[in-house]
Amino acid sequence: MTSRLTARELTLAYEDRTVVHGLDLAVPDGRVTVIVGPNACGKSTTLRALGRLLKPRGGAVLLDGTELARIPTKRIAQAIGLLPQSPVAPEAITVADLVSRGRQPHQHWWQQWSDADERAVTDAMDRTDVTALADRPVDELSGGQRQRVWIAMALAQETDVLLLDEPTTYLDISHQVEVMDLVRQLNHERGRTVVMVLHDLNQAARYADHLVAMKAGRIVAEGRPEEVVTAELVREVFGLDSVVVPDPVTGSPLVVPGAPYAPPKERIPG
Repeated sequence: MTSRLTARELTLAYEDRTVVHGLDLAVPDGRVTVIVGPNACGKSTTLRALGRLLKPRGGAVLLDGTELARIPTKRIAQAIGLLPQSPVAPEAITVADLVSRGRQPHQHWWQQWSDADERAVTDAMDRTDVTALADRPVDELSGGQRQRVWIAMALAQETDVLLLDEPTTYLDISHQVEVMDLVRQLNHERGRTVVMVLHDLNQAARYADHLVAMKAGRIVAEGRPEEVVTAELVREVFGLDSVVVPDPVTGSPLVVPGAPYAPPKERIPG
């Protein structure tokens, strides 16, 4: 397995609160990696560090063997695209203008817009089904529409590595499947390396080539979903009793929660 993007003994903190502790991670090239775990376990924090949005307290993130801190920002933006949680669009910006901003890392002072830029933006909007919204202000869209526009901007950036933090947030089940299928298609057809943070463990198991389970700022297990997703791991990481069975559609692991808590029946005096 080769890996352009790696983390070595990565420690991440916010002020005096350490969130990630000495984490080692090699992101497999050309694969879909999904990070899962309970709330506040360090998933999104790790993703932010992989995209150089957060400076490590210790250790380092490396791209092609060089620390991100030593690489020019424009070069990183040409190689790594990041869609964070709940991004905020400039006021009154239109859909087409926002998606076009994904091309900024590829532009030069002597050439602000090219045919390649136009093709990338058009393709990204078509793939995410937002072409009809091109002239609409982003702040007038529904949550699901806005999310698809942000994903289009990330696709238009055309990076080899794509980092997505909860990309299905605000989407109904139909659009969740469309977005996840799109990510998988980009991976298969264009060889994009993808790293996603997801809350839905079954969705993660269905789409991941490489699954990383985190708890309390550390990696508990990683590997193929069928190796990682077990009833024991679900209990350890999520504190949930479950049964793991093959998904009837894909054959990937499917987590069925255990019996819900049933309060004792009230006794009726006889």
